[in-house]
Amino acid sequence: MVKKQKSQKSQHLLNLTTTKKRALESGHGYVALRNYATRMRIHSVESTTAAGSGHPTSCSSLADLMAVLFFDPSGMHYYPKDPRNCNNDKLVLSKGHAAPILYAAWAEAGFIPVADLITLRQITSNLEGHPTPRLEFVDVASGSLGQGLSAANGMAYSMKYLEGNSARVYCIMGDGECAEGSVWEAINFASHYQLDNLVAIVDVNRLGQSDPTMFQHDIDSYKAKFEAFGWNALAIDGHDYMHIVYAFEEARKTKNKPTAIIAKTYKGKDFTATIEDQENWHGKPIGNQTEEIVKHLTSLIQDTQETSEPVHPTETHPAIEAKHITIPAPNYTIGAQLATRNAYGEALRALGGVDERIVGLDGDTKNSTYACYFQQQYPQRFIECYIAEQNMVGVSLGLSCRGKIPFSSTFGAFFSRTYDQIRMSAVSLGNMKFAGSHCGVSIGEDGPSQMALEDLALFRSIPGSIVLYPSDAVSAWRAVELAANHKGIAFIRTSRPAFPVLYENDKVFEAGKSYTIKHSDQDKITVIGAGVTLAEAVKAHDLLASEGIHIRVVDLFSVKPIDVAHLTEAARATEGKILTVEDHYQAGGIFEAVTSALAQEHFNIWGIFVNEIPRSGKPHELLDLYGLSAAKIALKVKEIIH
Repeated sequence: MVKKQKSQKSQHLLNLTTTKKRALESGHGYVALRNYATRMRIHSVESTTAAGSGHPTSCSSLADLMAVLFFDPSGMHYYPKDPRNCNNDKLVLSKGHAAPILYAAWAEAGFIPVADLITLRQITSNLEGHPTPRLEFVDVASGSLGQGLSAANGMAYSMKYLEGNSARVYCIMGDGECAEGSVWEAINFASHYQLDNLVAIVDVNRLGQSDPTMFQHDIDSYKAKFEAFGWNALAIDGHDYMHIVYAFEEARKTKNKPTAIIAKTYKGKDFTATIEDQENWHGKPIGNQTEEIVKHLTSLIQDTQETSEPVHPTETHPAIEAKHITIPAPNYTIGAQLATRNAYGEALRALGGVDERIVGLDGDTKNSTYACYFQQQYPQRFIECYIAEQNMVGVSLGLSCRGKIPFSSTFGAFFSRTYDQIRMSAVSLGNMKFAGSHCGVSIGEDGPSQMALEDLALFRSIPGSIVLYPSDAVSAWRAVELAANHKGIAFIRTSRPAFPVLYENDKVFEAGKSYTIKHSDQDKITVIGAGVTLAEAVKAHDLLASEGIHIRVVDLFSVKPIDVAHLTEAARATEGKILTVEDHYQAGGIFEAVTSALAQEHFNIWGIFVNEIPRSGKPHELLDLYGLSAAKIALKVKEIIH
């Protein structure tokens, strides 16, 4: 394949009139801003050299933009000594590998001691290789590219529609990450919801990690794409201070659409000619050229009386306070048939009535997940994210950063495409809740593409998560309440079929607990199920009891954390025998969760699970085909105990 030429004409860069240039020159300390940028370049070079790794050239292309963003009135309005203040304009560095320039900016703003910059990437330092919320000025962890704009969407949406806060959100993106599909999901969302308080800054420095980027310096291509999605797009020289200031000022004036500032920049700007705009310098410290480059950069710093300082916010909004949430007991009748997805929607609606922090999100499945119940009652706190699940998770993270408690719902299977966003949300310490409906083969005729059979594995793997799998309407109701009060990521697995109500409305549930449904002194084995398999296990209990065979049936409820004490007690009471039954693949599911939890005990554990890619069919046919029906559970019990 023939690569594009390295040098391309910059088409349609901002062309300022003489009058506008004079206006921009008047009252602006561009010398002071250049000095800030130069010092930040020096900090980035020195810190990455000391670390022996990092991305100084990627920092350098951003330095002039960062100088204006942090130290000019056209840029961010914030309190330099209070970066967490909810009234600040916020910055998401989606281009997370440029972390040293972010740290340098906060050092120049006086929040970080400059001397600390040299601790970059050390195990005792919070100045990590990519930003994380261990730092007070980082709301969103970044580094897995293509995700920052979605989180910025959530923050901007919350400010504009849920808080009445005029603060703005800036998201710095690399040109390379614009190849990610999640970026275009986010761009579409921002335009649809007219997020005029959102500014995307695309650092078009032409060079990726291993090759030039897809469009290199073809600024027209980026501009046309953003405009086609309904954005106000400004193509500028990212090293020209008049261009940068003008673009930020125009962004503040623009109403009813987000602004994209597409900045043509050079990787390694103001380094040596052998580095600036040259390939094969991505992710490499300058090494033995450090002294030469620092000396050259230092020579660019000018004496000046000019000053340029951050501007403080003009509004004062109180920070959102965390509190425990309690919802009234439900009103279900034991034995009545109701799907847990219905109970989820009803509980979410109840939750919304007691706490305004609750926000519902869905991916065009709300009439199946029953998030529509919340939407109907609280439309101002419901966000339709359409069929763009990766962006939905990112928006959820952004809402979480603003103190909201987002509940995102879709078919459980579709969360598999959002795994990286969920993983990064955990790194971001996101307080986010997910409800995945239509789990397993019990959905029936829709077939394997719609069946969540990996979702337990996905959410169990997330650090700090809880995974709740309710088996009736009451436990589903309480799972919603428990998820809301868990600080971190929570997943509720809901089902399509209706199950009989098992529990009294005042039953107390806890994360980390399981519950015995059927038991006797003659029980020969403990059968553990959840959702449809618990319903089938109860039927199997009755079948076996008619033959004089007694089994203990346990509702797992909490897949993570797992109730080791209760399961141990049940197993000891049933001759050390356990059978798990799950509408999920073996890997990462209930069998593996129970087996690993009880690994120190000398129990015999068997499992029934979906062991192949399933097919379409009636729910009862599929349950029977994969050994999950009451009849097949009963046969397996007889096989084990005889």
